[in-house]
Amino acid sequence: MKVEEKKLARELRKQGWSLNEIRQKLKVAKSSVSLWVRDIELTEKQRQKLSKKGVKKEVIEKRRETRLKRENARRQMIIDKAKAEVKNLSKRNLWFIGTALYWAEGAKTQRGTAQFSNSDPRAIQLMMRFFRKCCKVPGRRFRGHISIHPHLDAKRAEKYWHRISGIPLSQFNKTSKQQSKVSKRKRDTLPYGTFNIQISITELFLKIKGWVEGICEVLNIK
Repeated sequence: MKVEEKKLARELRKQGWSLNEIRQKLKVAKSSVSLWVRDIELTEKQRQKLSKKGVKKEVIEKRRETRLKRENARRQMIIDKAKAEVKNLSKRNLWFIGTALYWAEGAKTQRGTAQFSNSDPRAIQLMMRFFRKCCKVPGRRFRGHISIHPHLDAKRAEKYWHRISGIPLSQFNKTSKQQSKVSKRKRDTLPYGTFNIQISITELFLKIKGWVEGICEVLNIK
């Protein structure tokens, strides 16, 4: 038994401390504190004081929740206002967006193949639209490839990315199952892995490279 802790706990309780306050002070379990001081009767004044503390904590928590709701509402208003600034996008707009996104995330080393990898389904959908509408890539030239942790459901991921990309499953390469350092029992932030769009057209790869260089020249980016 923790004799010293019990002795101090009883002294603090007699002074009117709450069980939680004593627990935090002594770094012990609340159940232990409750057992040690269960025979100590608080005065009416002490009980009233503890009751007021409890009410004060509730008020503080309600105020915190109200501030949080207001902040979330303010943030959402900014997001909604920004969304409203985006009007209909032209094919030219899509071309700029797709080229810039490929510049940021696309493969630069596979000289005969244009590749774009991402785990965000919206990015994959945008780039598929860019490749189809702006680059005129025929459906048969697309290939899909998934990289996923081995403890996740590969078949489920394949169906998911097929639905997102529109690429037939027959045009998917064999899924890569990469070893994960994260325990299977822990939440995985990429349940469908990462999807890679592959287009083996050298001319397309070079075109995109030229578009990126052209944008840099126009903006005087060196």
